[in-house]
Amino acid sequence: MDLFEYMRTTKMEKESPLAARMRPRTLDEVVGQEHIIGKDKLLYRAIKADKISSVIFYGPPGTGKTTLARVIANTTSAEFTQINATVAGKKDMEEVVAKAKDVQGMYGKRTILFIDEIHRFNKSQQDYLLPFVEDGTLILIGATTENPYFEVNGALISRSVIFELKPLSVEAVRELIKKAVYDTDRGMGAYDAVIDEDALDFLADLSGGDARHALNAVELGIMTTDRSADGKIHITLEVAQECIQKRAIRYDKTGDNHYDTISAFIKSMRGSDPDAAVYYLARMLYAGEDVAFIARRIMICAAEDVGNADPQALVVATNASMAVERIGMPEAQIILAQAASYVACAPKSNAACEAVFQAMKVVEETGNLPIPTHLQDAHYKGAAKLGHGTGYKYAHDYPNHYVAQQYLPYELNGQEFYRPSGNGYEVKIKEHMKKLKEEASGEQVIHEKHLGQ
Repeated sequence: MDLFEYMRTTKMEKESPLAARMRPRTLDEVVGQEHIIGKDKLLYRAIKADKISSVIFYGPPGTGKTTLARVIANTTSAEFTQINATVAGKKDMEEVVAKAKDVQGMYGKRTILFIDEIHRFNKSQQDYLLPFVEDGTLILIGATTENPYFEVNGALISRSVIFELKPLSVEAVRELIKKAVYDTDRGMGAYDAVIDEDALDFLADLSGGDARHALNAVELGIMTTDRSADGKIHITLEVAQECIQKRAIRYDKTGDNHYDTISAFIKSMRGSDPDAAVYYLARMLYAGEDVAFIARRIMICAAEDVGNADPQALVVATNASMAVERIGMPEAQIILAQAASYVACAPKSNAACEAVFQAMKVVEETGNLPIPTHLQDAHYKGAAKLGHGTGYKYAHDYPNHYVAQQYLPYELNGQEFYRPSGNGYEVKIKEHMKKLKEEASGEQVIHEKHLGQ
């Protein structure tokens, strides 16, 4: 590093955002993530022993993925190189590999390559790294906010240990905020600021486990608040509320939080918990989820999980879907809440759902079994000569508009697919079908004799 580069780096460290300046430099400075870097954990031991292998850090923004990579950089004796997949290309990786080979050949040192946002690399870019990770030229550290099992090549996954980072606890964020306010080395201590306890609690809670979000708010508050009569900058609850205008909701319409939230929403409706269903609905709406997508999921739940236990549920859900498309937000949230709470409170049955799944399985196993001749169409040319439709019994000619005859293919005689549950309207369906069959068994013979006279 030349003099000018040194001066530039030093200046950037002093003028960089608070969140960047407060990054831990050693393992002992790291706050949170005890489940992976506790003193008895594998990652802690590997970093301390300088025996790190290829790893992928996966978790929401602001949870310490880049921080852990920097800690490794400060701890390891290996050469450490960092690139960001949002701007780097194959040429950058080729240069890293060439340098790694030189370092390994001349000094016998390993090279750790940290790739931030690794999910931004396409398949061919990720494939390029594979042989060099395989032969030990590179030790890969990847960081991603997306599920690596979806976004990172399986070959790289199989050669790496995946560590999932969790949103920081409120207590952990409180600790970081206090350090940031009072630290005179890298924090804002030189500004002689103080933070009230209720403001501290507020910022820690509303950060949503994102340390960067909390520290940005602290920095904004200190830099924009006038000094009080005592000469200090007071971060009060009112100041804190100004600094975080809106709770940070972790929600990416193409990522894990999207799938986790919609999963919780559906399972809450299925589990007959309207409070939870409306809560997860609110989270999706707050994050800007497409109302049409939410409405489709309510319709699916109405059919799959309520079914004929309350046939009205699908009617409500379908009408809600049409209504939200015509009305839009913000009023659409009322319609979706009505539909979601109705589906959640409705009696549940997946009998119709199970029926079609079982029938699909039978069709897959048996193929196109012959349709009974008396059910076949007798109207097209030549059908009658082939006997199609012969012997068909017209249900409306019989008592209760029901007649027992072979409807399934003969090979499936006696097979049951739809078994009404004992919930809601399906109780009546079950009773109705039982009554039809019992009464038809005796009356049908008498009726057929009458028709034959």
